[in-house]
Amino acid sequence: MTESTIQDAMSIILHSGDARVACTNALKAIEEGLFLEAENQIQEASAEITKAHKIHTDAIQNEAAGEDKSEYSLLFAHAQDTLMTIMSEINIAKQLIKIFKSYDDRLKKLEDK
Repeated sequence: MTESTIQDAMSIILHSGDARVACTNALKAIEEGLFLEAENQIQEASAEITKAHKIHTDAIQNEAAGEDKSEYSLLFAHAQDTLMTIMSEINIAKQLIKIFKSYDDRLKKLEDK
């Protein structure tokens, strides 16, 4: 495994981990009914996962172009798995924000009657 592959894998894991922290914070904010905070945290999560995804995409494009002939790396496979898992978590959290905001709006309308 090349030093470049190690660096890429660790960067993907780092940015993905930061995205997971922000996503978890967004879910906690939803739980507390703090939808603006949840949206801010999801934006942060999205920014971090985009950084991780760019590193991943660049690595794939470099290999496809023949610029980097990498061998199988368990570390890089772990980084890819982490990236995809957290991307899914962010997508679900985005939907949960929409769902709970909708419920909150409906409850407020009922309370105002």
